[in-house]
Amino acid sequence: MDGAVAVGGVAVAGGAGAAGAGATGAGGAAAWARAVAPSKAEVPTAIAKHPNAARVRIVLLSFLFKVRGASLVQAAQGAIRYDLAVEEQTADVVWNRIEALVRAQAGGVVATDGDGTLWSGDVGEDLFHAFLDHGRAEPPALEAICRQARVHGQSDAGTGVDVARRIHAAYLDGRYPEERMCELMAWCFAGWTRDEVRDFARDVIDRGGLAGRLHDEVLGVLGRARAAGLPVVLVSASPVAVVEEAGSRLGFDPASIVAARPTFAADTMLPDVERPIPYGPGKVACLRARIGKDTPVYAAFGDNAFDVHLLASAGVAVAVRPKPRLRARAADVPGLVEIAQAR
Repeated sequence: MDGAVAVGGVAVAGGAGAAGAGATGAGGAAAWARAVAPSKAEVPTAIAKHPNAARVRIVLLSFLFKVRGASLVQAAQGAIRYDLAVEEQTADVVWNRIEALVRAQAGGVVATDGDGTLWSGDVGEDLFHAFLDHGRAEPPALEAICRQARVHGQSDAGTGVDVARRIHAAYLDGRYPEERMCELMAWCFAGWTRDEVRDFARDVIDRGGLAGRLHDEVLGVLGRARAAGLPVVLVSASPVAVVEEAGSRLGFDPASIVAARPTFAADTMLPDVERPIPYGPGKVACLRARIGKDTPVYAAFGDNAFDVHLLASAGVAVAVRPKPRLRARAADVPGLVEIAQAR
């Protein structure tokens, strides 16, 4: 979609091009807190590579922990070193850089991932585990879940929830594709009505302690962007129902949310999604479909490897409490910085 569109109630006009990567505003390099020294090796990449690109050295002191049955990989603080020097910048410096891009070219947006970026944990996983606990896989979902299991070499024996648990275990073991898992989490409610899914998602967020999981360093920058009249777009691969519920607590309306959308027949969910979903390069494609192909993206915030394309599309690319997979791909995002955590 080209031209002017409304995002979060603010008109966004198509600009003359994306903001330049790596620009710095007032207080730029002098205010950078620290850099992590590079080592030497090589990382293959399909995205523009920094001339000093090198493989990241990872030392995992604390590797694995569990959240409601989902495995999340995160190293202990200070356990991972970037190969490529990545600056840590304060929220003030990040905001100064965004302001500089706004002064240079009006009409752009700020984009952010949700899970792991705006809040700790994954609301899509929260929703899926609640679905498994609830145990209601309607016939359309059962048939599609079993078909997915067979296609990917898993048993289709048992109930829909049994098979879904088996698929999820295969995903955690690296034997089921991550993007397909994101899709399944969005359409596993096939046979439910829109209102049923929305109410279920609201209950998951209400019970999930979202207020205690927020990342204030990012929310502070986004608050300043909104106060300056900039549209802020939440781009997530999690199911749209739960992202809208979580996002609504943080000032995002449905028009400013891009997420995995299941398809519907009238009021009933079908076992499919609108493609592409906002995962990997799909994040950029879905964002562009919402804001237009020429609208500048002043800044993007993300925490994991599937945010690399979104980060690389922005003038200011900001890693938020990054997972090892994003740290390992730092060279794929020219100008990547890491925002200092709020104390």
